[in-house]
Amino acid sequence: MSNNYTPGSHDSPSNNGHSLVNRREMHASNMTGALPVIKTPERVVSGGFDFAQMLESLHELFEHDRQIASQTHSTRCGLCYLHFVVSELHYHEEEGFYVCQNCEQLLGKQKIPMLRQQQKL
Repeated sequence: MSNNYTPGSHDSPSNNGHSLVNRREMHASNMTGALPVIKTPERVVSGGFDFAQMLESLHELFEHDRQIASQTHSTRCGLCYLHFVVSELHYHEEEGFYVCQNCEQLLGKQKIPMLRQQQKL
């Protein structure tokens, strides 16, 4: 199913030259009191934020995560939810979850109750 919608297409089989409208834009712009759709620029020239660079960085991160996830001795960090080799993780016995070094450092001595415990491998 496409995210594009032709206004009036549900009324008649031909679209009579109507242009395609993004379903999200149509939903957001109807008279329900919702805020209008805000289009984000790809790059902000005057600021230091580079949207394209952020997308590329996220793409690389998730590609690496998929590579680690495909290995036999890997599991997710219970906090950031990225995959790591089990030997790189620390298991919290009381709460029942694995945690990576970065999340462990941020967590410190704080305890976090988990709704769903991870099985220790």
